Amino acid sequence: MLTLDNVKLAVIGLGYVGLPLAVEFGKKRSIVGFDINVPRINALKAGHDSTLEVSDDELKTATHLSYSATIDDLKASNVFIVTVPTPIDEHRRPDLTPLIKASETIGKVLKKGDIVIYESTVYPGATEEDCVPVLEKVSGLTFNVDFYAGYSPERINPGDKEHRVTNIRKITSGSTPEVADLVDAIYNQIITVGTHKAPSIRVAEAAKVIENTQRDVNIALINELALIFNKLGIDTEEVLKAAGTKWNFLPFRPGLVGGHCIGVDPYYLTHKAQAIGYHPEIILAGRRLNDSMGAYVASQLVKALMKRRIHVEGARVLIMGLTFKENCPDLRNTKIVDIISELREYNVNVDVYDPWADASEAQHEYGLTTVAAPKAGEYDSIILAVAHQQFKAMGEQAIRALGKPQHVLYDLKYLLPSESSDLRL
Repeated sequence: MLTLDNVKLAVIGLGYVGLPLAVEFGKKRSIVGFDINVPRINALKAGHDSTLEVSDDELKTATHLSYSATIDDLKASNVFIVTVPTPIDEHRRPDLTPLIKASETIGKVLKKGDIVIYESTVYPGATEEDCVPVLEKVSGLTFNVDFYAGYSPERINPGDKEHRVTNIRKITSGSTPEVADLVDAIYNQIITVGTHKAPSIRVAEAAKVIENTQRDVNIALINELALIFNKLGIDTEEVLKAAGTKWNFLPFRPGLVGGHCIGVDPYYLTHKAQAIGYHPEIILAGRRLNDSMGAYVASQLVKALMKRRIHVEGARVLIMGLTFKENCPDLRNTKIVDIISELREYNVNVDVYDPWADASEAQHEYGLTTVAAPKAGEYDSIILAVAHQQFKAMGEQAIRALGKPQHVLYDLKYLLPSESSDLRL
């Protein structure tokens, strides 16, 4: 059985989750950061993180961290932490392909006594039912006899410089009580606020998947309230401010629900629920409503343009923001593309401006060409879609200067006072 002193770590997957984790461990102990993306590895070796989750200066502090895309460099490791994405496919079904491939990679170097810890968001049971059999098949070893598993769900919040790996409490678990203790001890080396040791891997998996499911359902409720209040001619933000004076009112806001977590994780839980014969009505209803918000925003804008007697077909619209959240370059599952797609159905000409988004990634992922700098006086409408700090700093006057003398300013993110915009969600 491994002890804390002889643990040799490797992190598999150096994205938004894996790199910050590897860097923190790399400040304290030897660790290999592995990723199949060779340009990513080369950039990290050169001292830069394109996701901007870790600064160049912070990368330098991880003096015990090495980077590799070569599987042979994993052979000396005995504890593997898997931090690969778990997306959904075009039919909104869980896509475990990255997780299975990572398990196959580890299986090729897995030895007796090794531990594999998964951090990727999955449905309850996935670690032991989907991943462990792959490890067994590739390695020829037996689970809980020759090797062991753990699950410690990631809690990374992209773009958040306040809540970091070390100051977010970590859930840990293991496939045996002894392994659970060791997994917990490993993470306690870097987590300053402590850990919560779950009684089983399945409990830890379930805890992770409901975190974002709960947020999704709450946002869906607020989105539905916004639809109602818009029809009643009531400002949703003012209603929420008033209701928020009660101590136990939850401070959710309406909006688009994208990204790799809130807009994805509920489908992992509903998939598992349906597999055991239960139809989760509330969760799926919330998902349907949140997934429809892009089309709703587009329809609201079209109506506003018509009321202003601005010709819709051929109108020029500037969307400010493309990433799924503010102050972050992450384009995964951004729902801004739903607005764009819907507006194009009306033959509206859409320009997208986002100082945080990588232009080549926007083109590759969505076929979108972003503008480097929008010109003043060009647009029939401006949509404030993402609350980037640069947009906040601009203020109403500079934003409106981008529009024609007669235009509609749609503030999706409540960046401006209510009287400063023409339309709000």
